[in-house]
Amino acid sequence: MPDQTALPKYVQTAELLIREIASGRIADGARLPPERDMATDLGISVGTLRKALDDLTEKGLLERVQGSGNYVRHKAEAAGVYAFFRLELVDGGGLPTAELLDVRRMKKPGDLPEFGRLDEGHRIRRLRRLSGQAIALEEIWLDAGWAETVRKADILESLYLFYRTELGLSISRAEDSIGVGFVPEWRVEAFGPETGASVGYIERWGRTDAGEIAEYSRTWFDPNVARYIARMR
Repeated sequence: MPDQTALPKYVQTAELLIREIASGRIADGARLPPERDMATDLGISVGTLRKALDDLTEKGLLERVQGSGNYVRHKAEAAGVYAFFRLELVDGGGLPTAELLDVRRMKKPGDLPEFGRLDEGHRIRRLRRLSGQAIALEEIWLDAGWAETVRKADILESLYLFYRTELGLSISRAEDSIGVGFVPEWRVEAFGPETGASVGYIERWGRTDAGEIAEYSRTWFDPNVARYIARMR
């Protein structure tokens, strides 16, 4: 049975290419391989690839020259679905995916900073992967003032897309604090470092257009396979 929470295949392909271009793994001005070869390498149909390339063209990242090919046009301000996802593979790029582990409405614990309208939040725990490789554990707290209930079955792979389309909540700005943390006790086997091990650690405050903090999250990432990247525009 298809995963109803996953992004369409052409969107996943477009996102992968956007991140590959942003990381420099596909150089500005480079001509992409012939579409049939590229589709075969990516394991998708030519029709799906063409929809992805259309998306990149609309974002100004691709110039399609009749009879010559498709040429990359680097554009720093082009944003994809995962524009706020700052982790990349050590070699650069990688398609983000998420495995939802648990969703629960509960009282915000004392070790969380104060934020939001209510003293309860929806705790969302996920395992993050890049191109299939487990790289991070996430614990996201969405203030309960934005939704009475959040069902596991309704959450999309792109959480910010879920917020926008299902809750009417747009996260327009994110503030990150980067440091070192210790793998939590709810670690899953797929994540390499053991519970208590020292790893990369990200705290994030997600704000609305009005500046209100609607979401707080903490992420533990494996520095052996992933790195945090913030590119200046």
